[in-house]
Amino acid sequence: MVSVEDIGSFPYPFGEHDVYRYSNNAIPLNPPIAIEVTESYIEEMYLKRKLLKKHHERCYHSESHTMDAQWETLDLILHQLTEYYPEKFKLITKDDHWIFTNLQTGEKQSFTFGDHGTLDLEPLDFAGRHVQEDLILMMQRDGDLFLDAAQLCFPANWSLFFDAGMSFKEIHKPIPGFQSESLDDRILQFLMRIEAGNPWWRKNWSLMAGNRLDTSLETFAEWGQARKKVTNENVGEFVHLRVEVQKLFRLPKSNGILFTIHSHMIPLEKFIQHTPWLEQFSAILHELPEFIADYKGISLYREVVLEYLEKELEKR
Repeated sequence: MVSVEDIGSFPYPFGEHDVYRYSNNAIPLNPPIAIEVTESYIEEMYLKRKLLKKHHERCYHSESHTMDAQWETLDLILHQLTEYYPEKFKLITKDDHWIFTNLQTGEKQSFTFGDHGTLDLEPLDFAGRHVQEDLILMMQRDGDLFLDAAQLCFPANWSLFFDAGMSFKEIHKPIPGFQSESLDDRILQFLMRIEAGNPWWRKNWSLMAGNRLDTSLETFAEWGQARKKVTNENVGEFVHLRVEVQKLFRLPKSNGILFTIHSHMIPLEKFIQHTPWLEQFSAILHELPEFIADYKGISLYREVVLEYLEKELEKR
């Protein structure tokens, strides 16, 4: 996923403190780029489309009232792709007639913007097949936010099929401490105040046994057993740090919030080559409360990882 040479571009998820707790760690996004095209673009596009073809009901959901927000999302994403990656994407617009070309996949699509009948897919589904990010649309009504549309191919241990239509608080109810510390209410109020033109972003992290991007709850039987296969011999190459770069955009016309998630993974043996990261992550994982380790699914092999990190520290 990440080469040694470009380890400096990996989205390191921790701040200056050697302690991790759940918090609203969002900061203003500047420049306001919703998407990122990396070296694994083609590989991840192939995987995304394979999952969508085989498990569309699990990977895609939309309510009919989200169509305006979907077209806004398509507008934002296609314009950003062509603005920031002009050598890889092209977009020609003449009034409502659009022609989008993905030069990496060799695909060209012409359609009438706003006319659902001119695209074979819903706008959100089409846009999502050209970016590495998962795309979530949270629609605001009745003083709350609801997951009303999404293309989710690379979930980190959750289920779109189960969460579709839920409110923000309902979705995050399983996270330990969110309700008892009123974190869910504070974050919801923050999200409700996001303004168009002023996007935000944050990073979330977990450890993975293996490097599988699709870790949906429906496939737990396929990847959950890997947690029992971590050993002192394979921990460095087998266990990966998974970081989600999450971005939040208020859509000005529909008033929805576009939530993009780009998942990055790096094996521990590459991650620890940067000594400051090794030192801080070792301290964080050692101090991490058990309830957070349990929720993140790392308790089974946490001690093996800590032993590995400590041995690497001794070599520095």
